[in-house]
Amino acid sequence: RPEIFPPFPAWAHDHIVFPLITGIALIIAGVIISGLFTIRENIRKEICQYLGFYFLLLILICHIPYNLIFGPNKAIHIGVWAPMLKELAYCGGALVIAGSFENTSQIGKKFSGQSLSEKLIPFGRIFFSTTMILYGYSHFLYIDFVSQLVPKWFGTPVFWTYFGGTALICAGVCIMFKIWIKPVGTLLAVMIFLWFIFLHSPRAIATPYTAHGNEIVSAFDALLFSGVAIVIALTTKARAGKIQKPDFLIPN
Repeated sequence: RPEIFPPFPAWAHDHIVFPLITGIALIIAGVIISGLFTIRENIRKEICQYLGFYFLLLILICHIPYNLIFGPNKAIHIGVWAPMLKELAYCGGALVIAGSFENTSQIGKKFSGQSLSEKLIPFGRIFFSTTMILYGYSHFLYIDFVSQLVPKWFGTPVFWTYFGGTALICAGVCIMFKIWIKPVGTLLAVMIFLWFIFLHSPRAIATPYTAHGNEIVSAFDALLFSGVAIVIALTTKARAGKIQKPDFLIPN
């Protein structure tokens, strides 16, 4: 999938071993992170950190060079960056989940890879909200295409397209700057989950094989975005039981 690995480098797509190894690794990581089995929290946190670091590396060494240099389309179009933006959300999501764990262990801190991935954790929220903002902007930029995705029984597809785009931009800005982050994150999670149920799932069921399963991937992307948003809402100042205030309202 281009969201995971872009066409560059081309030689990596000539060998089936690469997608197989990547798929197996992601499945194992997902099972560990899920908590389905009794695994120490520090291990689950480290898996999240390494996963986020892995996605970030792919963005830096594959997605960006491909879009700027090797890609057939002009990099000025935001649609060209859509797969990379999804991967940025994957990266941010993994780091957000990592940040939701307590610092239960200092084991492995001496390794530079883990030390770097630990420092990346605060950026998870920013990476995720960046994708939300730019995806919201794309609702306005590609109004004709996006409005076609709205079910007919919703009515007024253009209105819902503008509404969804505005909601994504506002939510992304609030999450990025920690403004009312708990209610905003919760509302964002609910909205995207409703999209998963009413928009993406029916399309995935109707056309599961179109564009190499693109509709199925989009449905799971929506589920992922919803999950990350609710984790952001529940783990930012959540242990104190307070809604996060804007930084400028917090007294010195």
